[in-house]
Amino acid sequence: MTNYLDFEKPLAEIEGKAEELRALARTNEDMDVEAEATALDKKAASILRDLYKDLTPWRKCQVARHPERPHCRDYIEQLFSEYTPLAGDRNFADDLAVMGGLARLDDTPVVVIGHEKGADTKSRIERNFGMARPEGYRKAIRLMELADKFDLPVVTLVDTPGAYPGKGAEERGQSEAIARATEKCLQIGVPLISVVIGEGGSGGAVAFASANRVAMLEHSIYSVISPEGCASILWKDAEKMREAAEALRLTAQDLTKLGVADRIISEPTGGAHRDPKKAIESVGKAIAAMLKELSGKSRDDLVRDRRKKFLAMGDKGLAA
Repeated sequence: MTNYLDFEKPLAEIEGKAEELRALARTNEDMDVEAEATALDKKAASILRDLYKDLTPWRKCQVARHPERPHCRDYIEQLFSEYTPLAGDRNFADDLAVMGGLARLDDTPVVVIGHEKGADTKSRIERNFGMARPEGYRKAIRLMELADKFDLPVVTLVDTPGAYPGKGAEERGQSEAIARATEKCLQIGVPLISVVIGEGGSGGAVAFASANRVAMLEHSIYSVISPEGCASILWKDAEKMREAAEALRLTAQDLTKLGVADRIISEPTGGAHRDPKKAIESVGKAIAAMLKELSGKSRDDLVRDRRKKFLAMGDKGLAA
Protein backbone atom coordinates (compact mmCIF):
# COMPACT_ATOMS: atom_id res chain seq x y z
CA MET A 1 0.00 0.00 0.00
CA THR A 2 1.35 3.40 -0.97
CA ASN A 3 -1.84 5.44 -0.62
CA TYR A 4 -3.73 5.45 2.67
CA LEU A 5 -7.07 7.20 3.04
CA ASP A 6 -7.65 9.73 5.82
CA PHE A 7 -9.53 7.30 8.04
CA GLU A 8 -6.80 4.66 7.59
CA LYS A 9 -4.10 6.63 9.46
CA PRO A 10 -4.02 4.24 12.48
CA LEU A 11 -3.55 1.36 10.05
CA ALA A 12 -0.80 3.21 8.18
CA GLU A 13 1.16 3.67 11.41
CA ILE A 14 1.02 -0.02 12.37
CA GLU A 15 1.84 -1.31 8.88
CA GLY A 16 4.61 1.28 8.61
CA LYS A 17 6.20 0.07 11.87
CA ALA A 18 6.06 -3.55 10.68
CA GLU A 19 7.77 -2.62 7.43
CA GLU A 20 10.44 -0.59 9.27
CA LEU A 21 11.28 -3.62 11.40
CA ARG A 22 11.60 -5.85 8.34
CA ALA A 23 13.72 -3.22 6.59
CA LEU A 24 16.11 -3.16 9.59
CA ALA A 25 16.30 -6.94 9.51
CA ARG A 26 17.23 -6.87 5.83
CA THR A 27 20.20 -4.61 6.59
CA ASN A 28 21.28 -6.62 9.65
CA GLU A 29 21.05 -10.38 9.32
CA ASP A 30 21.62 -10.86 13.07
CA MET A 31 18.40 -9.10 13.95
CA ASP A 32 15.37 -11.33 14.54
CA VAL A 33 12.27 -9.16 14.36
CA GLU A 34 9.82 -11.55 12.74
CA ALA A 35 7.88 -12.20 15.96
CA GLU A 36 7.37 -8.46 16.57
CA ALA A 37 6.53 -7.83 12.91
CA THR A 38 4.01 -10.68 12.87
CA ALA A 39 2.34 -9.29 15.99
CA LEU A 40 2.05 -5.91 14.28
CA ASP A 41 0.61 -7.61 11.18
CA LYS A 42 -2.10 -9.23 13.31
CA LYS A 43 -2.90 -5.91 14.96
CA ALA A 44 -3.08 -4.23 11.52
CA ALA A 45 -5.43 -6.93 10.24
CA SER A 46 -7.69 -6.39 13.25
CA ILE A 47 -7.72 -2.61 12.72
CA LEU A 48 -8.49 -3.12 9.02
CA ARG A 49 -11.48 -5.34 9.80
CA ASP A 50 -12.80 -2.81 12.31
CA LEU A 51 -12.38 0.12 9.93
CA TYR A 52 -14.22 -1.60 7.07
CA LYS A 53 -16.88 -3.32 9.16
CA ASP A 54 -19.36 -0.45 8.83
CA LEU A 55 -18.14 2.30 6.49
CA THR A 56 -20.05 5.56 6.30
CA PRO A 57 -21.26 6.66 2.83
CA TRP A 58 -18.50 9.30 2.64
CA ARG A 59 -15.82 6.76 3.47
CA LYS A 60 -17.24 4.50 0.78
CA CYS A 61 -16.83 7.41 -1.65
CA GLN A 62 -13.18 7.64 -0.67
CA VAL A 63 -12.65 3.91 -1.16
CA ALA A 64 -14.46 3.96 -4.52
CA ARG A 65 -12.06 6.69 -5.69
CA HIS A 66 -8.88 5.05 -4.39
CA PRO A 67 -6.13 5.53 -7.03
CA GLU A 68 -4.88 1.94 -6.62
CA ARG A 69 -8.30 0.41 -7.17
CA PRO A 70 -8.37 -1.87 -10.25
CA HIS A 71 -9.64 -0.08 -13.34
CA CYS A 72 -11.39 -1.13 -16.53
CA ARG A 73 -8.15 -2.14 -18.28
CA ASP A 74 -7.23 -4.43 -15.37
CA TYR A 75 -10.60 -6.19 -15.56
CA ILE A 76 -10.37 -6.64 -19.31
CA GLU A 77 -6.83 -8.01 -19.12
CA GLN A 78 -7.64 -10.52 -16.39
CA LEU A 79 -11.20 -11.59 -17.21
CA PHE A 80 -11.42 -11.49 -20.99
CA SER A 81 -9.46 -13.31 -23.66
CA GLU A 82 -8.99 -12.45 -27.34
CA TYR A 83 -9.76 -8.80 -26.59
CA THR A 84 -9.79 -6.78 -29.81
CA PRO A 85 -10.11 -3.04 -29.14
CA LEU A 86 -12.30 -1.00 -31.49
CA ALA A 87 -11.58 2.72 -31.67
CA GLY A 88 -13.34 5.87 -32.78
CA ASP A 89 -16.90 7.07 -33.17
CA ARG A 90 -16.67 7.32 -37.01
CA ASN A 91 -17.57 10.97 -36.69
CA PHE A 92 -15.04 13.07 -34.77
CA ALA A 93 -12.34 11.23 -32.82
CA ASP A 94 -11.41 8.37 -30.51
CA ASP A 95 -12.07 9.12 -26.84
CA LEU A 96 -9.51 7.32 -24.68
CA ALA A 97 -11.70 7.74 -21.58
CA VAL A 98 -13.87 4.96 -23.05
CA MET A 99 -12.36 1.66 -24.08
CA GLY A 100 -14.19 -1.23 -25.68
CA GLY A 101 -14.14 -4.00 -28.22
CA LEU A 102 -14.76 -7.65 -28.94
CA ALA A 103 -13.67 -10.26 -26.42
CA ARG A 104 -14.46 -13.62 -24.87
CA LEU A 105 -15.56 -14.25 -21.29
CA ASP A 106 -14.62 -17.87 -20.72
CA ASP A 107 -15.86 -19.17 -24.07
CA THR A 108 -18.69 -16.67 -24.59
CA PRO A 109 -18.12 -13.96 -27.22
CA VAL A 110 -19.13 -10.54 -25.89
CA VAL A 111 -18.71 -6.83 -26.49
CA VAL A 112 -17.09 -5.13 -23.50
CA ILE A 113 -17.21 -1.35 -22.93
CA GLY A 114 -15.91 0.63 -19.98
CA HIS A 115 -14.60 3.88 -18.55
CA GLU A 116 -10.83 3.91 -18.02
CA LYS A 117 -9.36 6.43 -15.55
CA GLY A 118 -5.67 5.60 -16.07
CA ALA A 119 -3.09 4.29 -13.63
CA ASP A 120 -0.46 7.07 -13.49
CA THR A 121 -0.23 10.79 -14.20
CA LYS A 122 0.43 10.40 -17.92
CA SER A 123 -2.33 7.86 -18.55
CA ARG A 124 -4.81 9.74 -16.35
CA ILE A 125 -4.34 12.85 -18.47
CA GLU A 126 -4.64 10.82 -21.68
CA ARG A 127 -7.79 9.14 -20.37
CA ASN A 128 -9.17 12.44 -19.03
CA PHE A 129 -9.60 10.77 -15.60
CA GLY A 130 -12.38 8.58 -17.00
CA MET A 131 -14.57 11.54 -17.95
CA ALA A 132 -15.91 10.80 -21.44
CA ARG A 133 -16.59 13.35 -24.14
CA PRO A 134 -19.40 13.01 -26.74
CA GLU A 135 -17.23 10.88 -29.01
CA GLY A 136 -16.78 8.38 -26.18
CA TYR A 137 -20.52 7.88 -25.85
CA ARG A 138 -20.90 7.71 -29.63
CA LYS A 139 -18.19 5.05 -29.72
CA ALA A 140 -20.17 3.11 -27.11
CA ILE A 141 -23.32 3.45 -29.24
CA ARG A 142 -21.43 2.09 -32.24
CA LEU A 143 -20.22 -0.90 -30.25
CA MET A 144 -23.69 -1.61 -28.87
CA GLU A 145 -25.13 -1.51 -32.40
CA LEU A 146 -22.42 -3.96 -33.48
CA ALA A 147 -23.31 -6.28 -30.58
CA ASP A 148 -26.99 -6.07 -31.46
CA LYS A 149 -26.31 -6.86 -35.12
CA PHE A 150 -24.26 -9.97 -34.34
CA ASP A 151 -26.30 -11.05 -31.30
CA LEU A 152 -23.47 -10.60 -28.78
CA PRO A 153 -24.06 -9.85 -25.06
CA VAL A 154 -22.77 -6.48 -23.87
CA VAL A 155 -20.79 -6.05 -20.63
CA THR A 156 -20.14 -2.51 -19.39
CA LEU A 157 -17.72 -1.53 -16.62
CA VAL A 158 -18.66 1.80 -15.05
CA ASP A 159 -16.04 3.94 -13.33
CA THR A 160 -16.39 7.66 -13.95
CA PRO A 161 -16.81 10.85 -11.90
CA GLY A 162 -19.22 11.93 -14.65
CA ALA A 163 -19.25 13.10 -18.25
CA TYR A 164 -16.66 15.75 -19.13
CA PRO A 165 -18.22 19.23 -18.71
CA GLY A 166 -15.78 21.13 -20.95
CA LYS A 167 -16.74 23.76 -23.50
CA GLY A 168 -15.72 21.66 -26.50
CA ALA A 169 -17.70 18.67 -25.25
CA GLU A 170 -20.81 20.80 -24.85
CA GLU A 171 -20.31 22.28 -28.33
CA ARG A 172 -20.18 18.77 -29.79
CA GLY A 173 -23.42 17.72 -28.13
CA GLN A 174 -22.53 16.12 -24.81
CA SER A 175 -26.08 15.87 -23.46
CA GLU A 176 -27.41 14.54 -26.76
CA ALA A 177 -24.68 11.88 -26.91
CA ILE A 178 -25.45 10.73 -23.35
CA ALA A 179 -29.18 10.59 -24.12
CA ARG A 180 -28.55 8.58 -27.30
CA ALA A 181 -26.30 6.14 -25.44
CA THR A 182 -28.95 5.66 -22.74
CA GLU A 183 -31.58 5.17 -25.46
CA LYS A 184 -29.40 2.59 -27.21
CA CYS A 185 -28.94 0.66 -23.94
CA LEU A 186 -32.72 0.38 -23.69
CA GLN A 187 -33.18 -0.59 -27.35
CA ILE A 188 -30.73 -3.40 -28.03
CA GLY A 189 -32.13 -6.93 -28.08
CA VAL A 190 -29.15 -8.66 -26.46
CA PRO A 191 -28.28 -9.17 -22.77
CA LEU A 192 -26.77 -6.02 -21.28
CA ILE A 193 -24.91 -6.34 -17.99
CA SER A 194 -23.34 -3.44 -16.14
CA VAL A 195 -20.94 -3.49 -13.20
CA VAL A 196 -20.09 -0.35 -11.23
CA ILE A 197 -16.46 -1.01 -10.31
CA GLY A 198 -15.69 2.37 -8.71
CA GLU A 199 -17.56 5.62 -9.22
CA GLY A 200 -20.87 5.72 -11.06
CA GLY A 201 -21.24 9.43 -11.63
CA SER A 202 -24.32 11.10 -13.09
CA GLY A 203 -25.49 10.68 -16.69
CA GLY A 204 -22.00 9.57 -17.65
CA ALA A 205 -22.67 6.34 -15.76
CA VAL A 206 -26.36 5.97 -16.68
CA ALA A 207 -25.38 6.00 -20.37
CA PHE A 208 -23.58 2.68 -19.81
CA ALA A 209 -25.68 1.25 -16.97
CA SER A 210 -29.25 1.20 -18.30
CA ALA A 211 -28.93 -2.56 -18.28
CA ASN A 212 -30.84 -5.79 -17.68
CA ARG A 213 -28.63 -6.42 -14.67
CA VAL A 214 -26.73 -3.80 -12.68
CA ALA A 215 -24.17 -5.06 -10.17
CA MET A 216 -22.09 -2.93 -7.83
CA LEU A 217 -18.89 -3.70 -6.02
CA GLU A 218 -19.35 -3.57 -2.26
CA HIS A 219 -17.61 -0.21 -1.83
CA SER A 220 -18.58 1.40 -5.13
CA ILE A 221 -20.94 4.38 -5.44
CA TYR A 222 -23.61 5.36 -7.99
CA SER A 223 -25.24 8.78 -7.86
CA VAL A 224 -26.78 11.59 -9.89
CA ILE A 225 -24.14 14.00 -8.56
CA SER A 226 -20.96 13.89 -6.50
CA PRO A 227 -21.31 14.61 -2.75
CA GLU A 228 -19.13 17.71 -3.18
CA GLY A 229 -21.31 18.99 -6.03
CA CYS A 230 -24.48 18.29 -4.09
CA ALA A 231 -23.15 20.10 -1.01
CA SER A 232 -22.11 23.10 -3.11
CA ILE A 233 -25.63 23.41 -4.53
CA LEU A 234 -27.67 22.71 -1.39
CA TRP A 235 -25.52 24.31 1.31
CA LYS A 236 -23.17 26.49 -0.76
CA ASP A 237 -20.38 24.63 1.05
CA ALA A 238 -18.48 21.73 -0.54
CA GLU A 239 -17.15 20.79 2.92
CA LYS A 240 -20.60 19.40 3.78
CA MET A 241 -19.91 16.46 1.48
CA ARG A 242 -20.33 13.97 4.35
CA GLU A 243 -23.93 15.06 4.92
CA ALA A 244 -24.54 15.04 1.17
CA ALA A 245 -23.14 11.50 0.80
CA GLU A 246 -25.51 10.33 3.53
CA ALA A 247 -28.53 12.01 1.90
CA LEU A 248 -27.79 10.86 -1.66
CA ARG A 249 -28.17 7.14 -0.83
CA LEU A 250 -25.31 6.36 -3.20
CA THR A 251 -23.95 3.15 -1.66
CA ALA A 252 -24.41 -0.29 -3.16
CA GLN A 253 -26.32 -1.38 -0.05
CA ASP A 254 -28.91 1.44 -0.29
CA LEU A 255 -29.26 1.20 -4.07
CA THR A 256 -29.93 -2.54 -3.90
CA LYS A 257 -32.75 -1.87 -1.44
CA LEU A 258 -34.10 0.82 -3.76
CA GLY A 259 -34.06 -1.52 -6.76
CA VAL A 260 -31.49 0.50 -8.70
CA ALA A 261 -28.81 -2.20 -8.37
CA ASP A 262 -29.54 -5.91 -8.61
CA ARG A 263 -26.63 -7.40 -6.71
CA ILE A 264 -23.62 -6.52 -4.58
CA ILE A 265 -20.24 -8.07 -5.35
CA SER A 266 -18.11 -8.59 -2.25
CA GLU A 267 -14.69 -6.99 -2.05
CA PRO A 268 -11.62 -8.18 -0.13
CA THR A 269 -11.35 -6.73 3.39
CA GLY A 270 -9.95 -3.23 2.96
CA GLY A 271 -11.35 -2.73 -0.54
CA ALA A 272 -10.60 -3.98 -4.05
CA HIS A 273 -7.22 -2.18 -4.09
CA ARG A 274 -5.89 -4.44 -1.30
CA ASP A 275 -6.33 -7.60 -3.38
CA PRO A 276 -7.11 -6.62 -7.01
CA LYS A 277 -6.84 -10.15 -8.35
CA LYS A 278 -9.43 -11.50 -5.91
CA ALA A 279 -11.77 -8.56 -6.56
CA ILE A 280 -11.54 -9.02 -10.33
CA GLU A 281 -12.22 -12.76 -10.00
CA SER A 282 -15.36 -11.99 -7.98
CA VAL A 283 -16.57 -9.63 -10.70
CA GLY A 284 -15.91 -12.28 -13.34
CA LYS A 285 -18.01 -14.85 -11.46
CA ALA A 286 -20.84 -12.35 -11.03
CA ILE A 287 -20.84 -11.44 -14.73
CA ALA A 288 -20.90 -15.11 -15.72
CA ALA A 289 -23.81 -15.74 -13.33
CA MET A 290 -25.79 -12.79 -14.69
CA LEU A 291 -25.18 -13.85 -18.29
CA LYS A 292 -26.47 -17.31 -17.39
CA GLU A 293 -29.63 -15.76 -15.89
CA LEU A 294 -30.33 -13.95 -19.15
CA SER A 295 -29.37 -16.70 -21.58
CA GLY A 296 -32.27 -18.15 -23.54
CA LYS A 297 -34.41 -15.01 -23.27
CA SER A 298 -35.81 -13.69 -26.54
CA ARG A 299 -34.85 -10.27 -27.86
CA ASP A 300 -38.33 -8.93 -27.11
CA ASP A 301 -38.21 -10.27 -23.55
CA LEU A 302 -34.82 -8.68 -22.91
CA VAL A 303 -36.02 -5.27 -24.11
CA ARG A 304 -39.32 -5.59 -22.23
CA ASP A 305 -37.64 -6.65 -18.98
CA ARG A 306 -35.15 -3.81 -19.20
CA ARG A 307 -37.90 -1.27 -19.82
CA LYS A 308 -40.01 -2.67 -17.00
CA LYS A 309 -37.04 -2.56 -14.61
CA PHE A 310 -36.41 1.15 -15.17
CA LEU A 311 -40.06 2.19 -15.18
CA ALA A 312 -40.42 0.49 -11.78
CA MET A 313 -37.63 2.54 -10.19
CA GLY A 314 -39.03 4.76 -7.46
CA ASP A 315 -41.55 2.19 -6.26
CA LYS A 316 -39.29 1.14 -3.40
CA GLY A 317 -38.21 3.24 -0.45
CA LEU A 318 -35.86 2.94 2.51
CA ALA A 319 -38.44 3.67 5.19
CA ALA A 320 -38.76 0.97 7.84
